[in-house]
Amino acid sequence: MSSSAPSVAEPISISRIGGRYLIFDIDVVTHLRRAHRICGTPVGTLPRAPQQNVFSGLPMELMPEEACLLVETGVAYIMDDLTWHKENFPVAGHRRSEYLEEVHLIGLRASRAQENALQSRKQTALAKQAAAGARAASLKHIDTADADDEDTISMFHTDRSSSRASSTPTSGSAWAVTPTISYSTSPSQHDSKSQADVSVPSSYPLFVYLHMKGYYMWPGLRFGCDYNVYPGDPMRFHAHFDAVSFDWEEEIDMMHLVGGGRLGTRVKKAFLIGGKDEDKLEEENPVRTFSIEWGGM
Repeated sequence: MSSSAPSVAEPISISRIGGRYLIFDIDVVTHLRRAHRICGTPVGTLPRAPQQNVFSGLPMELMPEEACLLVETGVAYIMDDLTWHKENFPVAGHRRSEYLEEVHLIGLRASRAQENALQSRKQTALAKQAAAGARAASLKHIDTADADDEDTISMFHTDRSSSRASSTPTSGSAWAVTPTISYSTSPSQHDSKSQADVSVPSSYPLFVYLHMKGYYMWPGLRFGCDYNVYPGDPMRFHAHFDAVSFDWEEEIDMMHLVGGGRLGTRVKKAFLIGGKDEDKLEEENPVRTFSIEWGGM
């Protein structure tokens, strides 16, 4: 499976649009999930079901914590889409013509590929039908078997040739393809100014700590926490923890601990709390965590 995975050059670009961090390339989405345990959240609607909100697709939105971690580790950089498009996107002149020609060629290749696949399916179906007719005729042992077979085959050949002639696209016809991205996801050069600081919540140290421990994380709003923490890919594993971050000297309401512990136990998870130990900032991981499970449930 890994041998067929698309190769993605790093650093990759993360589009910042309206204060949100988005990935539009499915190859990059796959790479981040496999190589860096970054899942993100699909926020795009499906083309044939734009009103649904259950099964979403591209683009994938990253939490600020995920974007910041990728930038700090050198895996990605932040691209301000508005600025980039104003400065680089072709809106007039020969650059616009080149861009439109490239989009046209992509659509032409797509339409030809679809036509080839359609003709291949037709030929396969006709061959199967002819073979089935020949077998049925031979089982009947009638004298007209050969004549019927010839008529059937000639009929198939006539339909196939006329179908091919009528369905072949005219010269220059192409699908109206809209590219998902307007620039390479892994530019060889990028402006260091685009790596602006990402504003992250106070729970960021806990996020980094759990990520370094090998966990996958998704937003935890569904269970009233900061992160749902998984021991492996969320598509294969059940979450082990509902994680909430606190400041080291912050007072924690006992009802928060009781409610979190009861909820976590009810949904078969442990309620995890953690924070950065201000007395151990010189250490590589100055974060301590505790898990709470409710007994008798």
